[in-house]
Amino acid sequence: IEGLDVGVLINNAGSTAKGPSFFHENGMQDIDSILKVNIEGVCWVTKAVLPGMLKRKKGVAVNIGSGTSVVPSFPFSAVYAGTKAFIATFSRTLGVDYKDHGIDIQCQVPLFVATKMTSQTGHGRSFLKPLPEEYSKASLRWIGYESICIPYLAHAVQAYGASLMPHWVLNRVVFLTELATRNKMLLQD
Repeated sequence: IEGLDVGVLINNAGSTAKGPSFFHENGMQDIDSILKVNIEGVCWVTKAVLPGMLKRKKGVAVNIGSGTSVVPSFPFSAVYAGTKAFIATFSRTLGVDYKDHGIDIQCQVPLFVATKMTSQTGHGRSFLKPLPEEYSKASLRWIGYESICIPYLAHAVQAYGASLMPHWVLNRVVFLTELATRNKMLLQD
């Protein structure tokens, strides 16, 4: 990718555990894979395209974060949630660093999108869980605005509602929801 004329970069790769799990249950290979894809991949690809963007004095890098980074905690997903919190801070910081060079760097924060990675929740497409194509349309409209944004309206409403809840209540609701998903998956094994 280094040396290519990249004007718009979308860092959309993401990896997570096979399902909700306690941290001690994750294998070292699984943890390493999540870190490599979610952090190292984003860093190295961004680093590779920035020199060309700097030379042209324009460019866009959109890093796809996660709703796990905008809640106080996301039980059973410590490594994944931690990597996505890194992506939010990384994007916000680079956005400040490169704004005066004509480069917009943004972290877009989806909640659930109907992908293979989120199929463990047991539900397909719904109003709250759009298809990737639906999410992408909303996503494109937000490029160049806030450094961190939730472009899909239903997700923004959910995040706002969650922000009004006391942290202990939200943590408990997410814990119980993820525990139920975990238990269902364990029964299927």
